[in-house]
Amino acid sequence: MVLAIHAGTGEEITLKVTAAPIVVKGKIIGAVAIHSDITWGKRACPYSPALDTGEDLLTHEKALRRQAENDLHKANAEIQALKDRIQSADIYPFQEVNHTYHFGEVIGQSRCLENVFFRVEAVAPQDSTVLLLGETGTGKGLVARAIHSRSLRKNRPLVMVNCTALPASLIESELFGREKGAFTGASAQQLGRFEMADKGTILLDEIGDLPFELQAKLLHVIQDGEFSRLGSSRTVKVDVRIIAATNRDLYEEMRLGRFREDLFYRLNIFPITIPPLRDRSEDIPLLVEYFLEKFNRKVGKNLRNVTNETMDRLMAHSWPGNVRELESVIERAAIVSQGATLQVLDRFSAAGPAHPQDETKPLVDLERDYISQVLRKTNWRIEGANGAAHILGINPSTLRGRMRKEGIRRP
Repeated sequence: MVLAIHAGTGEEITLKVTAAPIVVKGKIIGAVAIHSDITWGKRACPYSPALDTGEDLLTHEKALRRQAENDLHKANAEIQALKDRIQSADIYPFQEVNHTYHFGEVIGQSRCLENVFFRVEAVAPQDSTVLLLGETGTGKGLVARAIHSRSLRKNRPLVMVNCTALPASLIESELFGREKGAFTGASAQQLGRFEMADKGTILLDEIGDLPFELQAKLLHVIQDGEFSRLGSSRTVKVDVRIIAATNRDLYEEMRLGRFREDLFYRLNIFPITIPPLRDRSEDIPLLVEYFLEKFNRKVGKNLRNVTNETMDRLMAHSWPGNVRELESVIERAAIVSQGATLQVLDRFSAAGPAHPQDETKPLVDLERDYISQVLRKTNWRIEGANGAAHILGINPSTLRGRMRKEGIRRP
């Protein structure tokens, strides 16, 4: 405690001083001090001549002690808050972004994702068939849900079928249904996924893996809206919107004879390419913040901060597994982290592309892949200082000729 002169009254007062050091990265850079006026009879609990019994004096002293304890608690809270603000200088500053796009877990503000959201909003109210293209883990299923939820069919079912998860021997009956006795083990009639999706939407995920012999039947459904159950000659009519998705290069699949051209052109009415995460690294902080909130609820934590060093590591990684990989990393980190700061323990490879090129590929294939990669990075802009032709060092007309020759088309 120290004696001082009250600035307003000029009276001598007694001050209680509470101080604490400010430590940043193990070094004391200053101190914070809180001064509380505890002068007898000068503040909230003034002394009165009426307090002339021992019991009254004791009550008065207890009141003063409670006030002093409250002042001390408040001072310590203010000191801790100030220390937290100073130490948070190394914390990545999550910010509200005015132009953030948000369809469920499809979140971002990058230019390449802006094009995805624009196309989703444009096609959702229509009944047109949509083809979603993109690598594994980019969120094709989430985009399909976004399209369905914004469509006129949103109150009807969205039926999702993974064409790789079903055995080739069962996929026909799963898609189109079966009659009792259609094959050994078919003990009862079963509705197919198309009938379940009637008046709604069906997502055919990994359509590039659909067996070739079933592609003609699917084409018939798309064209005429009708099919027959396995083991039946009766025609079933359905009203279904089709969304197909694949991580395969369907142009290459057609060239190899594994995918029907007529089916492709029926599916490719309105293609949407979802960019890989490595092409939109500026969206990573938004995704990290979203997943942080999600896994706080799931694991019962209160993680609020990510250090700049951690965010730099996350943004520098190539993310071969895309958003799905990032989500897994954040969930693991949320489980092991203590306190308020996320601790990412994963070790990321510092070198090497996400998808190393196959050295056995013919040169013409490598050139086609590289041209396609540059076009995607420039958002299919050909001319100008930032266009693909300038980056490739060729004339724009030459690039257009190569694109026609190699069958490279904008999705």
